[in-house]
Amino acid sequence: MSASILPTRPQRILLLGGTSEIGLAIVAALGLSPESEVILAGRDEARLLAAGKALGCEVRAVPFDATATDAHQALVDELFAEGGLDMVISAAGILVPQAELDKDPRQAATMIETNFTGHVSTLLAVAGHMRAHGRGTIVVLSSIAAIRPRKANPVYGATKAGLDAFARGLADSLHGSGVRMLLVRPGFVIGRMTEGMPHAPLSTTPEAVGAATARALAGKRDVVWVPAKLALLATALKFIPRPLWRRLER
Repeated sequence: MSASILPTRPQRILLLGGTSEIGLAIVAALGLSPESEVILAGRDEARLLAAGKALGCEVRAVPFDATATDAHQALVDELFAEGGLDMVISAAGILVPQAELDKDPRQAATMIETNFTGHVSTLLAVAGHMRAHGRGTIVVLSSIAAIRPRKANPVYGATKAGLDAFARGLADSLHGSGVRMLLVRPGFVIGRMTEGMPHAPLSTTPEAVGAATARALAGKRDVVWVPAKLALLATALKFIPRPLWRRLER
């Protein structure tokens, strides 16, 4: 986008999962001014700062581990004490093949903490501050996998289903507060996380998700599917008989 879809004053944006390809693509699509500040939250400061070089605005890295839930409230409190946040993009996530989870269930616990529990603890803290200020935008990265988890990846699907449900409930609790929630539901995204995996129908890219999210933020939508046709597929998936659903390989 050539112009920002946000107010003209400098913005302060927090990206949870600061090296996320999709999260960074969303930030890049917002058309931020050079005076805006993007706070990239993650575990590797060097990788965070390297990832932020292309954003064209002030970039700062802060330590964040999605599984370290005891530290989330303090991090959010500190960032709001410094001047508040205009937008929080919740994009932390990992994808571990189900075959590996079957061999080591501890990895499944880590994926649940990263993809679901960590989002809940940080976003509840964020929502509390934004509600008190009467403004702010929260963007949550869900997935088509949330609609009907499959036998090929039941743990990943469950984490996204939980996150999607939580985001919708949180959005309802924030209604009328001045805080906006946008739920982003992409299909198979071609990128680092899915490298080596066969592409699914209606596959997309981080850049396409970023552009669609920016367009949705410019309007009044509260859910965006990427690509848009995915909404029809998601509806159809709900009506596939379970015996047939079980026969699907992926």
